Amino acid sequence: MKELYDSLDEGLKSKFANIKLLCLDFDGTLTDGCVYISEDKLESIKADRTDGLGLEFVRKYTDIDVIILSRETNKVVAARASKLNIPCTQGLNDKISNFMEEVKKRKLDVSEVCFVGDDLNDIEVIQKAGLGIAVGSGFEQVKKVADYITKRNGGNGAVREVCELIMYAKGKHPYP
Repeated sequence: MKELYDSLDEGLKSKFANIKLLCLDFDGTLTDGCVYISEDKLESIKADRTDGLGLEFVRKYTDIDVIILSRETNKVVAARASKLNIPCTQGLNDKISNFMEEVKKRKLDVSEVCFVGDDLNDIEVIQKAGLGIAVGSGFEQVKKVADYITKRNGGNGAVREVCELIMYAKGKHPYP
């Protein structure tokens, strides 16, 4: 991951270093976008444990907060957010309004906020964030407006990649 960080242009490195709040979409970002439905109509998802460790490390070794903003309202979203110990707001049909509330509540400038998403309902937030990121498996329209596109796909280490890049940019990576 250090080689990837070193290959970034200085402007992008500066954006990563400036981040104080990491906002994450859930479906397609912390998951691969698939949902598994049992015969009992219970939903489940696949999540990547490396994303979880990356989120733990980025909070432990840097000064940033992490939140999840999700369109879906689902127990599985709440369960994963709880396990990661990350605040989560669900049922957002208008993510940009909630995003701006979170920025204002923390007395931040949007330039200090990173948003990671994958789908069309994330575009407005990606454009507004100081660092807008699309996961590698994101839709083309999302990738076109992003400042950075992860090499890894959603639910397969994309969030870990972002966390590592933030730690390198801040000079706080525990394993440089």
